[in-house]
Amino acid sequence: MPLIALLTATLSLAACKPAAYTRPQGDAARPVPASAARPPAGENAATAAHDNLNAVLWVQASAEYRASTETIYRAAADKLDLALKEKNWDALVPTERDNAGKTAGLKPAVVMDVDETVLDNSPYQARLVRDNAEYSDPSWDLWVAEKKAKAVPGVVEFAKAAAAKGITILYLSNRAVHLKDATIANLEAVGMPVASDDVFLGLGTVVPGCDQNGSEKNCRRRLAGREYRVLMQFGDQLGDFVEVVANTPQGRSGLLDEYGDWFGERWWMLPNPTYGGWEPALFNNDWALPKPERRKVKRQALDLAGQ
Repeated sequence: MPLIALLTATLSLAACKPAAYTRPQGDAARPVPASAARPPAGENAATAAHDNLNAVLWVQASAEYRASTETIYRAAADKLDLALKEKNWDALVPTERDNAGKTAGLKPAVVMDVDETVLDNSPYQARLVRDNAEYSDPSWDLWVAEKKAKAVPGVVEFAKAAAAKGITILYLSNRAVHLKDATIANLEAVGMPVASDDVFLGLGTVVPGCDQNGSEKNCRRRLAGREYRVLMQFGDQLGDFVEVVANTPQGRSGLLDEYGDWFGERWWMLPNPTYGGWEPALFNNDWALPKPERRKVKRQALDLAGQ
């Protein structure tokens, strides 16, 4: 039995609930009261303002979004042969590699985030816009159970090309482990290669010798590295590639300065304007702030070129 299969276990929902920087799909979030979904006085459901309207429409309706994702996956496919040939090529940062210098004999793999990297969940976001609502665990679980997410443009072609070269696709997701079966079914339905059930490393996966910090993925990347030589990583958040210790604008910028030359070679970032850790970094990761207060802080962060 593969190492990952032996080490993966399901935690209770209470045990795996993270202190998330963001409120993306698959991560825990503060439930939103039903009253919060009602349009403000003087507005109706058809015209109520929602911060995510343009972002969701860009993903769903623009040719530019499709061009962006297909460009990324085609460029990555062109690097696969080089990554396979160079035996010291590794997409894990040294601090997340337990067997540094001993990777040449490991099986090759590509690590992929799921949401907005492989599966497009914009219909879920569109429903939130329609209902003037915010993310909640119950609504997210219901969406995942529908198994209706489509593939991000370009990803299926890339994944099939990688699999044809003997590269395993690992799905390292912040979808909780109790969503594993529905997620795998959705991945297979869109044509993604799923070598076995244990290629899904969801939130709640136990990694001996590593204590997970909230929804950070560093422990699960270490787990992947114990069995595989990771050629590339794909995601839509900085935390999909490296641990975000300080979720502040300065901390995130520092990570990009440190690892910026990994992007476009070992790391591949997908566009996602609908949510991400960058947003709560602006308001000190305090999701308890009322929406108007969060919006005020975000407006204050706008660059007005000296005005």
